[in-house]
Amino acid sequence: MGTFVRRVRTKSGATAVQIVHKRGRCILSMDHVGSAHDEVELALLMQVAQERIHAAQLLLPLGEDRPGGRPVAGPVVTATPSLLLWESLERVYADLGFDAIKDRTFKQLVLGRIVEPTSKVDTIRVLGELGVRAPGQATVYRCLARAVERGYREQVGAACYAHAAPSGHLGAVLYDLTTLHFETPKEDSLRKVGMSKERRVDPQVTVGLLCDAGGFPLAVHLFEGNKAETKTLIPVLRAFQAAHDVTELVVVADAGMLSAANLLALEDAGLSFIVGSRAAKTPYDLADHFRTRGNAFTEGQSIETTRDMGTGKEKRTRRVVYQYSFKRGKNDDRAINAMIKKAEDVAAGKRPLKRDRFVRIDGATKGVDWDLVERARSTTGLKGYVTNISLEQMDGGAVVDAYQDLYQVERSFRMVKSDLKARPVFHRVRDSIEAHLTIVFAALAISREAERRTGVSIKKILKTLRPLRSAVITTGDSTTTAAPAIPPETAELLEALTRGGH
Repeated sequence: MGTFVRRVRTKSGATAVQIVHKRGRCILSMDHVGSAHDEVELALLMQVAQERIHAAQLLLPLGEDRPGGRPVAGPVVTATPSLLLWESLERVYADLGFDAIKDRTFKQLVLGRIVEPTSKVDTIRVLGELGVRAPGQATVYRCLARAVERGYREQVGAACYAHAAPSGHLGAVLYDLTTLHFETPKEDSLRKVGMSKERRVDPQVTVGLLCDAGGFPLAVHLFEGNKAETKTLIPVLRAFQAAHDVTELVVVADAGMLSAANLLALEDAGLSFIVGSRAAKTPYDLADHFRTRGNAFTEGQSIETTRDMGTGKEKRTRRVVYQYSFKRGKNDDRAINAMIKKAEDVAAGKRPLKRDRFVRIDGATKGVDWDLVERARSTTGLKGYVTNISLEQMDGGAVVDAYQDLYQVERSFRMVKSDLKARPVFHRVRDSIEAHLTIVFAALAISREAERRTGVSIKKILKTLRPLRSAVITTGDSTTTAAPAIPPETAELLEALTRGGH
């Protein structure tokens, strides 16, 4: 059985391109690829037919319909690069100021990771499939070394800050942490087994990400895998202040960063802060309110209170803002019901005792601590925020709104882990890991900027543009490039993507 491509002249004068499936002298089936009206269309249809037969792995000689299988002289498609996608990403790269890093291989590794995140060596394949002249493996490794030696991370950070704060002033920054794991059982001075939200036991590193209010990355820092969350905030902010000569700033972070020492250090540095309050503090902060006004709240209602933090000379009175949300209350109720079920199963001997909430142990007897359940029920729907910003500067609603922007940094982390696949990390030495994070940092900035310009996800941008391939057509000694047909909606996306600046 054989399969080949043939060209047939039609009555209209066009040339039909067909894929023929044949056994011996018998034609089993025939697929019509299309009809060409000029040499360019014919060359493109022949390329499509070849890719259908061989899944873009083997090339079929043109002109199989001529006796003896001799190729027919004429135009030949020699390459099908994804020029639209690549040039669009290059435009965003340049608009962000990353071209100040005069390193072609670094740019290729950054853009290649956006298109198809994979290992550094496999990125060579990705670039080749895109029609980009790819570097060699040794060149890639030398680029990773240059990224650390020449301070590419600092240059990317400076460009990101200039883009996010063109006036030189940034109102607020968002900070959060994540972990990147390694598929190795061995720890070292950096890769440590530590606290993992996914309950992994692999060695990991901790990564601190600083973003603007829209989730655009400003700085990335690497810490040991067992580094406590509260020990990372101040070093990151001090480095950020020093790099950009920042004196006034509002720092937004979750409850994991809440410690009296951290807040004191922020104030001593002249910074304002909004951090999430731990739920366990709610009954104590609002005890007077519950006693005098009860625990009935309306949607969006804010309650102002204060809390003493620290001891001795370092004792400070902090402003705490609570807000009620009906949706949050329903979620809290579901979580409480699930924890009650676990406590009841422990009491009935159906579940081993773990770190379950609401379990009361009285000698050898286990039961449900209904007083604790009632206390938890009284605070459902409430979320607290600790700040040193006065009520005159920012009312409770504004404090809550600023904190809720924190989801943007969480979204950036999700992009890092899913779209850019920053983990697992396959590098071993610190410099290589730092270079890897620098590439991911730059790729995240380009992805977030591309999403801001177009209003669609980076995944959709890639899905739309990657299939649109140009055709490099060679006829004798001359070469021309034919652009793909662009649907109107794709043209709008391209126009938005390549529109520079804010």
